[in-house]
Amino acid sequence: MLLALDIGNSDITVGLWKDNAWKHVWRISSRPDLPELYYGVKIRDYFFESGNAVDQVKTIVLSSVVPAMNDKLKNVSRMLFEKDPVVLGPKVYASLPMQILNPFEIGSDLVANAAAAYFKYKRACIVVDFGTALTFTTVSAKGEILGVSIAPGLRTAVRALSQNTAKLFDVPLEMPTSPLGKNTITAIQSGVLFGYEGLVKNVVSHIQAELKVSCIVVATGGLSSIIAPLTGFFHSIEPNLTLDGLRLIGEHVST
Repeated sequence: MLLALDIGNSDITVGLWKDNAWKHVWRISSRPDLPELYYGVKIRDYFFESGNAVDQVKTIVLSSVVPAMNDKLKNVSRMLFEKDPVVLGPKVYASLPMQILNPFEIGSDLVANAAAAYFKYKRACIVVDFGTALTFTTVSAKGEILGVSIAPGLRTAVRALSQNTAKLFDVPLEMPTSPLGKNTITAIQSGVLFGYEGLVKNVVSHIQAELKVSCIVVATGGLSSIIAPLTGFFHSIEPNLTLDGLRLIGEHVST
């Protein structure tokens, strides 16, 4: 079994790869103020409840964009699994058959996305990740990360608007039936979600125009299916693409 830990700004995604599939994908709030014991107990309980033995984990791969969480999850790996994780960073990138843009600066989640796209498709690809931030990572057919574009994520945009209105509204991330909002909630939904449909298409169009190469567009992230009109725009929607990248990197490094 392989365990992938993707530490993001909002959540830690914990994926358990077994029998050539993601058997379990769990999420834990990413809270640097909580002790490592909290995360150790959560992950241990997930294994116990799912009937999986911790001693069957052979490889652990960790990606993090929250430096304050790194040592906590490394210690959890040692405590629960008696293994040091493969931590994505410049040393690991150097062993990959890819060219990583600004290896000391680029987010490791973006590298994982790029690796998954490169290993899977072997052609020019734009990975659109709908996370806390909305990111566009462009990878060439030769495995070069050519550039990244970053915008506020859907939830970030909705939260910013809803929390700064005169009254606080809990705005669900649901595609409205009309761009003509009839109240504050549907007005925010229509402005953000229809607006982000255009944002995604426009950024991709500019990337394609600059490269003068046809790129497939792959969507990932927990919110990748929210904007229904974009479904046909994407070559595929792969919610676990980041985990796939971590797995593929882990397998490459371990061989």
